[in-house]
Amino acid sequence: MNIAARLEGLAEAGGISVSESIRSAVKGKVGAAFEDQGEQTVKNIAEPVRAYRVRAPGAASRQGGAAAPPPASAANPAAANALRRFAGGIDMALPDRPSIAVLPFDNMSGEPEQEYFTNGITEDIITELSRFRSLFVIARNSTFTYKRRSVDVRTVAEELGVRYVLVGSIRRAANRIRVTAQLIDALIGNHLWAEKYDRVLEDVFAVQEELTQAIVAAIAPHIDSSESQRVRSVRPDNLGAYELAVRGWAAAHVAFRDADRESRDRALGFAREALAIDPRSAVALRTVAFAQWQHVYFNTAVSVPEAVEDGLAAARRAIVIDHDDHVAHRWRGGLLLLCGQKAAGLADVQRAHELNPNDAMTLSMAGLFINDPQKSIDYATQALRLSPRDPARFMLLSLLGWAHFSAGDYAKGVEWSRRSVGESPSFPAAHLCLLLNLVGRADIEPAKSAFQVWRALAPEIVDARLQGKWLSADPDFVRRATAFLRIAAGLDDTGAAVTPP
Repeated sequence: MNIAARLEGLAEAGGISVSESIRSAVKGKVGAAFEDQGEQTVKNIAEPVRAYRVRAPGAASRQGGAAAPPPASAANPAAANALRRFAGGIDMALPDRPSIAVLPFDNMSGEPEQEYFTNGITEDIITELSRFRSLFVIARNSTFTYKRRSVDVRTVAEELGVRYVLVGSIRRAANRIRVTAQLIDALIGNHLWAEKYDRVLEDVFAVQEELTQAIVAAIAPHIDSSESQRVRSVRPDNLGAYELAVRGWAAAHVAFRDADRESRDRALGFAREALAIDPRSAVALRTVAFAQWQHVYFNTAVSVPEAVEDGLAAARRAIVIDHDDHVAHRWRGGLLLLCGQKAAGLADVQRAHELNPNDAMTLSMAGLFINDPQKSIDYATQALRLSPRDPARFMLLSLLGWAHFSAGDYAKGVEWSRRSVGESPSFPAAHLCLLLNLVGRADIEPAKSAFQVWRALAPEIVDARLQGKWLSADPDFVRRATAFLRIAAGLDDTGAAVTPP
């Protein structure tokens, strides 16, 4: 149902107020009348806007009555949600977390027998997206009502009450298959992501699983990034719990990328404000755990024991609220690893991976701590393969560098860490990884230069690493990393003799 038809229905039901832009867009297309209510002060909009009450033809004027509700305009999404209702009276306002509908992929092969594969891909994507507890995902039975229908994604978004829509198609030729997919922000009409996948079709179910995992892992970070950008546009004095939590989560990622203590503290501030409004805010609880993990990792905590306990308490609360929150398990595991509880920490990280094998960051983190160099390389490679255009790709590249360092393949370690530095020059972990691999390759002077850069970016953790305090529980890793770091720091003059283990 389009907006004009909805306006007529709402007029019959008692009316609704709209802005000048809506009135102009539908004027002459609806039978409803528009009653000028003058300029109105509207929440979230600095200047007054002119509002018009929509009423059915012949309905009595309500001039002088109660103040009109906010106009429904693109500048005021909260008011625009008033239009998002089914005829049955179900409120379809956007939920307070990213919402997505996956439309049935189109079978472009012209072969009816390919429908099972096409439907299977769509169903699996819906199921796997549901593993991301931060997403509101529309069920399969609702999205499949659009199968074989030519519909505008904005109409779908309005009818299902979602912001994001995933569309796609599948074409088969002989034993090859091509899948295309697009992620659209239906509220503003932007294409956030698009990709095509070409595969040889041998084992149908294996290909279906691979494609599903690749698509899901690729789009989730783009939704996260889009939400962060959207919330940044909300005026600070009008932030609710969700907006505060998302700002905190975004600040925590900036803090990690730049090793920036101020961003870390800002993330905690936003998270605590959100929790004061909504004590069950999962995003805010994850933010506290992530930010406190950083405080401990970068040695910027005022009190390390208090930071650990605060982070662990937040992660535990998130897990109590939702046992399947893989992000909360990930950061609880990370905190346990930092404070020496290796077995419990690794178990939590592995549990996070089991809960959501589509999350590239959890996958790579699991590989980092399993003390098996080849598996670490496999995990990190798979993470990058799943999300090749991830906004946090620099982290995945760095983790590949660390995995190759663990395996003693220093040439590849240098290659991957340099690529990470190229994509995010302020990310300290990539510079540390680079200098260690350079020493391993006996490139001592470049390693010393890289050490100076790393020390300037993350001065608080230099002494801890030089003293042999690393995240890894592998004694060979700790021995090599400490020895190589001392060489790069100029503390040991044995660099020329360095050889792979």
